[in-house]
Amino acid sequence: MCLIIFAHQADPRYRLIVAANRDEFFARATNHAHFWTEFDKKPQILAGKDLVAGGTWLGLTRSGRFAAVTNIRDPSQPEKKPKSRGQLTLDFLAGDQSPLDYCGMLQEHFNEFAGYNLLVGDKHSMCYVNNFEEKLIELKPGIYGLSNGLLNSSWPKIEKGRDSLKELLTSDVQEDSVSTDRLIDMMNDRSLVKVEDLPDTGIPKELEHRLSPAFIQNQQRQYGTLCTSAVIIENLGVSRFSEQNYDKSGKETERIFFEFNLV
Repeated sequence: MCLIIFAHQADPRYRLIVAANRDEFFARATNHAHFWTEFDKKPQILAGKDLVAGGTWLGLTRSGRFAAVTNIRDPSQPEKKPKSRGQLTLDFLAGDQSPLDYCGMLQEHFNEFAGYNLLVGDKHSMCYVNNFEEKLIELKPGIYGLSNGLLNSSWPKIEKGRDSLKELLTSDVQEDSVSTDRLIDMMNDRSLVKVEDLPDTGIPKELEHRLSPAFIQNQQRQYGTLCTSAVIIENLGVSRFSEQNYDKSGKETERIFFEFNLV
């Protein structure tokens, strides 16, 4: 994942709201979101699958466990490490450790992965881990944004995304004020940021400019936003998950939707 906007216990109606764009090289093979059958005869994990390394970028379970990962943009750091970042999310989803215990265990293995930001949560809490800065934070209720820097970095697309989610939550008091469709629409912002407002992440300004929108299209590098995920977990236990997929030109293809009660 390359952009995650989320609300953790920020509204009495919802335990968790997530809107996330997955940006990837077009050649990397994946499966769309589905319930995995690898771990149990009764599938519990709902996630897309990276067919190269076997992990996932974002997923949740029928019991209310959630995990998502982004890489860290830093040209000075090596990308090749022994383990895939997608294994971090999968191991949490398939396990039973609390978010804090799981993240604490990861501190001994930071060097085994290329730079990552990791979010993991369950019915009780949510944690954030960054192995580059060696940060572990148990999150307080609030609205957050995460891309390829630190949590709530002052990047335009993070600030705009947080503002948009806050507006959705406060626009009215109707039950449908936040829907997976609205979250997906929110993440479809393809407008380039002004050059003078770009963050400095160590890459050339021209490339930084191409990567500045929430929805990325970079045909030159055969890279861009390939899917948007929307997750809503109500405090009453109803969970909704939608995934909008896109082709290489950024055109909408298949949209997938799941709804279930937490167990």
